[in-house]
Amino acid sequence: MYRFFVAICLAASIIVPTLAAARDIAGDWSGKLQAGSIALKLVFHIPADDSAVTMDSPDQGAFGIDGETVTLTNDSISFRIPKLMMTYNGALKDGKLEGTFQQGGLKIPLVLERGVEKPKRPQTPQPPFPYKEEDVTISNTAASSSLSGTLTIPENADASTPVVLLVSGSGLQNRDEELFEHRPFAVIADYLARNGIASLRYDDRGCGKSTGDVTNATTADFASDAKAAIEWLRGQKRFGKTGIIGHSEGGIIAYMLGAEKKGPDFIISLAGPAVKGAEIIAYQNKYSMMKAGIPEKSAEEKAEAAVKHLSMQSNPWMKYYLEYDPAAALGSLKIPAFIVYGEKDMQVPHALNLEPAKRLAKKAKIREYADLNHLMQHAETGDMSEYSTIEETISPELLSDIVTFIRSLLS
Repeated sequence: MYRFFVAICLAASIIVPTLAAARDIAGDWSGKLQAGSIALKLVFHIPADDSAVTMDSPDQGAFGIDGETVTLTNDSISFRIPKLMMTYNGALKDGKLEGTFQQGGLKIPLVLERGVEKPKRPQTPQPPFPYKEEDVTISNTAASSSLSGTLTIPENADASTPVVLLVSGSGLQNRDEELFEHRPFAVIADYLARNGIASLRYDDRGCGKSTGDVTNATTADFASDAKAAIEWLRGQKRFGKTGIIGHSEGGIIAYMLGAEKKGPDFIISLAGPAVKGAEIIAYQNKYSMMKAGIPEKSAEEKAEAAVKHLSMQSNPWMKYYLEYDPAAALGSLKIPAFIVYGEKDMQVPHALNLEPAKRLAKKAKIREYADLNHLMQHAETGDMSEYSTIEETISPELLSDIVTFIRSLLS
């Protein structure tokens, strides 16, 4: 589940900087914004001419966000990012920009240093690739959405080659499910292709090159997009067995479609919830408050109050998520299923979901992996604050087990 964000605002007329002033402060600057338990990397590109500042949020897969320079001198700068309702005011001190990030009444110190340190992501696929990729577009006419995706095809693929649809977690995700400069779906697609398995991954509706209504969309709507993609794959008549690999909310969608008569031939769920969203959010809140030192009973009461407050909001996605129970879909699974949980997952906790999944999906292969977090990375604590610091994108052991499971269906 990725429904966390730092909404990153100021109003003033633009003052065109002088070139002399810009030369002292121009360049790339980066820093970590500490917002609660999340350390979010931000990068700002300050030009040496009269063009505007731009911003990257690599951890959230956002780049080139347009900004507006408000003031610029030889040792200070003030700018805003209107799209994110964010402002920054900083001054040079000992070679660093020391300043304040602001959104409405929220003010957080933010120190920027020159340059951009690229995180190590050793599993990110690098060319040349021993497989073919095609840009494709899938229409979900029932929802008036258009999905832009990448079809990855192994060498020597034929009509017996299995293919999987990759379905992302909650929040708008691009086709690589990019987060903190990790690209897990690209890593999975690469690994599958090198092992003779085709895949399709796509930008969620309203994200990247895909279109469609997201304001009123629920998990059921995103499931309809995935269903359209499965139907598109089968309509190509280029592959054999067709399955789904769903992560987090994508795991719920895998259960939903897997329970249908004309659904996929198999499913793989990575941290797919087996209980109602209300239970998961209550657990998350209770854990966070107890970690902050709040006594268990008080934390539990506050967590329940938080869930009740959320249930009264008008957000269609949240209302659906809180109330939807995956039990019926899990209990109806008759196709091969591989259900995975990480022992250190703090977003879809194994303690809350593992046993219900075992009880409901009696014929599924269910495995809990020690030391894996919600992103299926080996982790120390599993807290979200670790996501960006871990170099591993996804467990190699899990990747191997996914391939083993799919191959077992072909014999």
